[in-house]
Amino acid sequence: MCRSLRYCVSHCLYAAMTRLEEANREVNMHSSVRYLGYLARINLLVAICMGLYVRWEKTADTLILVIFILGLFVLGIASILYYYFSMETASLSLSNLWFGFLLGLLCFLNNSAFKTDVKEEATKYLLLSAIVLRILCALVERICGCIHHRPTLLTTVEFLELVGFAIASTTMLVEKSVSIILLVMALAMLIIDLRMKSFLAIPNLAIFGAIASLLFFPSLQIPTNPFALACFFSCLISDPLLDVYFSGLSVTERWKPYLYRGKICRRLSVISVGVIELIFFILAAFKLRDLDLWYFVIPGFSIFGIFWMICHVIFFITLWGFHTKLNDCHKVYYTHRAENNSLDRVMASKGMRHFCLISEQLVFFSLVATAVLGAVSWQPTNGIFMSAFLIVLPLESMAHGLFHELGNCLGGTCVGYAVVIPTNFCSPDGQPTLLPPEHVQELNLRSTGMLNAIQRFFAYHMIETYGCDYSTSGLTFDTLHSKIKSFLELRTADGPRHDTYILYYSGHSHGTGEWALAGGDALRLDTLLEWWREKNGTFCSRLIIVLDCENSQPWVKEVRKVNDQYVAVQGAEMARVVDIEEADPPQLGDFTRQWVEYNCNPESNISWSEKGRTVKAVYGVSKRWSDYTLHLPTGSDVAKHWMTYFPRVTYPLVHLANWFCGLNLFWVCKACFRCLKRLKMSWFLPTVLDTGQGFKLVKS
Repeated sequence: MCRSLRYCVSHCLYAAMTRLEEANREVNMHSSVRYLGYLARINLLVAICMGLYVRWEKTADTLILVIFILGLFVLGIASILYYYFSMETASLSLSNLWFGFLLGLLCFLNNSAFKTDVKEEATKYLLLSAIVLRILCALVERICGCIHHRPTLLTTVEFLELVGFAIASTTMLVEKSVSIILLVMALAMLIIDLRMKSFLAIPNLAIFGAIASLLFFPSLQIPTNPFALACFFSCLISDPLLDVYFSGLSVTERWKPYLYRGKICRRLSVISVGVIELIFFILAAFKLRDLDLWYFVIPGFSIFGIFWMICHVIFFITLWGFHTKLNDCHKVYYTHRAENNSLDRVMASKGMRHFCLISEQLVFFSLVATAVLGAVSWQPTNGIFMSAFLIVLPLESMAHGLFHELGNCLGGTCVGYAVVIPTNFCSPDGQPTLLPPEHVQELNLRSTGMLNAIQRFFAYHMIETYGCDYSTSGLTFDTLHSKIKSFLELRTADGPRHDTYILYYSGHSHGTGEWALAGGDALRLDTLLEWWREKNGTFCSRLIIVLDCENSQPWVKEVRKVNDQYVAVQGAEMARVVDIEEADPPQLGDFTRQWVEYNCNPESNISWSEKGRTVKAVYGVSKRWSDYTLHLPTGSDVAKHWMTYFPRVTYPLVHLANWFCGLNLFWVCKACFRCLKRLKMSWFLPTVLDTGQGFKLVKS
């Protein structure tokens, strides 16, 4: 009897474990991450339900019970719409709106009597676990490559949860409700600021967290649930904060929802910013009612208020001038759209980089003026003023970040040279030999495809072409030396050197990464870098080497040790063992075709992190790569810009702006930021690296 029972139990366990293993094979990583997100959502729903139940139980307020039941009813309708009618958008929109509303109620319906309740303690732990699960889910999604980043300012989920939270605040008095609604708007601006990767986004996040937790909510004098507030804030901030590192979108891709807007819409946005700035100034003027410190308030506000107004007149003119130039760029872009000219290349040709670099200094000057005026006119009991201050800071930070990033990525000149030596066979002494006759036709087709692809890449990104050399018999060391040196000596029509030099090579290579040349010679990376140092000198140009060969990994590793130049190597890694029944064996030219398609087709669905790839990408950069900057405008450039765009009455400020921006007050912060970027590039190399020239380096 015991043996039979033991046999049945062991057999059932074995069958269950076998079925579980089969299910695990069927469920991929994407499904697992999705289930983790569902778990975080269910955890938050249970916390909200338990918290609202505690509040109804302690207060016996019928309205809470009605809202609680109505919330469950709405979530039930959302589930029906999702599973039975396939109305996913309507279902998710309805559920997100109610999640924000119910979480807002949980925040504002708080009382000291709840603290002793065991269910309230359980609610706190559920909220904390929801925070951990939400952040963990967002992190795992990005590490596993389950997120496809798309240009957007605010996602639908974020917008609806913010609206629901703002609606929940209407249960309070009007003044307090307006303060919280404005704070929600400030949080929306902060999310956009983080998603745009503005230069000052992280300091803005710290300022928002400090002011909201330490000053804003205490000034309202209402009991709030800090755990619910932390949960709401963390769930909304986790995605954009992680995307500061994980998002591989370029500057123009991140700002696409704004830069590609129509002329009228963008003009209205500038006017709206001006109105918000004016409202902030009026709210700051309420400080003059504080007569206890009139001897400090009146002179301070008069001096810094006038200074703030002058700076923000310049700020408004700068934004208006930027959109005027952007409208001209739009005209050229839509006129020549058939030629595949992107907007960032058009902006570079219109001198937008020079405009943005100078405007960055002026906007930063305005940002400092806002911070000083906010400190002078600080009102610790006025929640509306604090919310307006937290709205203005991200707005000006975004303008500064836009000018900063466009100034750093636009306008770089680039020249390219390609070498294709299609020899797949190598003799024992290392010299390439001619292919057998039966492979010549296939070789010619692949080589022609490589040449067409790299020429398409040069043309699409407006890269000046030095030449594309093709030789089936190989190139001698002297010939290649002469051609590469001539290539590295190229300069722009105006005289200075190009900002970026791209050298492409496809052909046979030795195990150490050396290029196999005719006559048994080889080209080492050290030799190429010696030529580069000789021609580049003290000029800050970059060299990008793109390799489509079997042994590119040694150069990728070796370039990471280079300390005195800006050099990058983009290489390919081909699978050694391939199941012929599932996929064709990789060949030279496959990486070039996919890499060019990825960089020249915005709608491309190529995923370099896809498992089972026969051709993988790998890249390496020198230690100083992250320090690279283009030519910066001089004092005379700023003076000419001022005389072109601003009225004569503001001329005295040009000297003050030049002097202030020339002080380099944040040299310590810049040094730390430079060290962090170097650390990131050496230890946490991004999967996608934007070069600032319109194309990207990638790794699998």
